[in-house]
Amino acid sequence: MIVSFDEPLDVAWLADLDSRVRRWLLASGLHTRPVLIRTHGRQHGIQVSLTPAGCRAILGVPVGSLSYELADHADLPLGIPDDLHARLASSSWATRFRLLEQHLLKRAAASGSRLPGDLAHAWGVLAARRGRIRVAELAREVGWSRRHLVNRFVGEFGLAPRDVARLHRFGVAQTHARSGVPWAEVAASAGYADQAHLAREFRVLAGQSPTQWRAESFPIVQDTAVGEGAG
Repeated sequence: MIVSFDEPLDVAWLADLDSRVRRWLLASGLHTRPVLIRTHGRQHGIQVSLTPAGCRAILGVPVGSLSYELADHADLPLGIPDDLHARLASSSWATRFRLLEQHLLKRAAASGSRLPGDLAHAWGVLAARRGRIRVAELAREVGWSRRHLVNRFVGEFGLAPRDVARLHRFGVAQTHARSGVPWAEVAASAGYADQAHLAREFRVLAGQSPTQWRAESFPIVQDTAVGEGAG
């Protein structure tokens, strides 16, 4: 979930530039292809990474319904209303964070939509293992057949367990890469077979080579400790 200020976010799927849209309030689910974000000067905003349960509570839909989407909050049951966005845009950063936190907590407290417990457990196992678990092993962990696990994952999260695991590993790789760790160590720490495997994943998922990604990656101000602790 991204809340933009100054100018709307200009985004498109890299493989389909005709999909280009401009969004002041963007919501997107899990995906395994890169997005191109164009900038036209100054870009300010707040990005909120929601868990699947958080997506249901804050946006009013399962995260699977946003898979491969670049949705406007106006098209969702919940999200950030226009009047709150206007207040956020005209406020100081401290006030923005306070107002947004109040809104998110209110939505979470009032939400009647809950992530099914069995799916929450399966997701938690996959997250705790940072994607380094085979689908068959995950199915045994939750007591399902492999087919049932895949069907439930696609229905709720929009991607099969294998693809969700892939994104978890890629997230670990990005975290280590931002710290300047050598690429061979990044590959090993994230569970890739070798550096070449890591390079292929960067080209597919980020649309760039690892070297290009690191050179163009910009720092994001975030609460790293909380983010890592929440998986």
